[in-house]
Amino acid sequence: MTKLLTDARSIRIKGRSFLAVMLSPDLPLDDWLVRLDDLAARSAGFFLGRPVVLDISELDIDRAQLKELIAALGERNVSIMGIEGGRPSLIGPGMPPALKGGRPVSDFEMPQNEPVLEAPRKPDAIETRQTPQSLVIREPVRSGQSVIFAEGDVTIIGSVSSGAEVIAGGSIHVYGALRGRAMAGSLGNASARIFCRRLEAELVAIDGIYKMAEDLEPGLRGQAVQLWLEDDAIKAEKLS
Repeated sequence: MTKLLTDARSIRIKGRSFLAVMLSPDLPLDDWLVRLDDLAARSAGFFLGRPVVLDISELDIDRAQLKELIAALGERNVSIMGIEGGRPSLIGPGMPPALKGGRPVSDFEMPQNEPVLEAPRKPDAIETRQTPQSLVIREPVRSGQSVIFAEGDVTIIGSVSSGAEVIAGGSIHVYGALRGRAMAGSLGNASARIFCRRLEAELVAIDGIYKMAEDLEPGLRGQAVQLWLEDDAIKAEKLS
């Protein structure tokens, strides 16, 4: 018997852009995984619930090694949503899909006047408006909240609590205590800087180079500080 579909309902398919963390491993992979474990241990929850793209464009590995790497990341609760930069022959059944067309910060698609704000643990919206190249948050960023703005600079009129994070395509300005995580130049801007009135950060990063709290000079803690990137290392000095 042939079954006729009398209720012809359409399937809705939409296109949408999302911001993801990109991991770019280097060889030997065992040493790189040790450094990744160190980051995860010192910044608890960094990868929790966060989509990750695996960039293997600089890796000379075969499919078996790639599968082992994905499995090792899975054991660390790092969810790989896609793979960029590899040969099509490296991607096998059951592996994350190949991704193409990742865009630099200047072309990142963002709804006009609607910055991306997400709270991975406790959704808690922040009402705000932005200019084309800057975002101003006129209240503290509480623990568990993330502020993500790929278009340019982020200014926080207040403090960033422990367990919160601010991610900007440009520079980050905090007119209060920076106790959480601040990641400037997140999509490839080595000239980005981080400014804060009181440095108590768990993690700071510029263009993917990061420092943990214990890596910062003790004399800078509790001080007004600016941080910048120089020769692939984060530098810091007190603000007068």
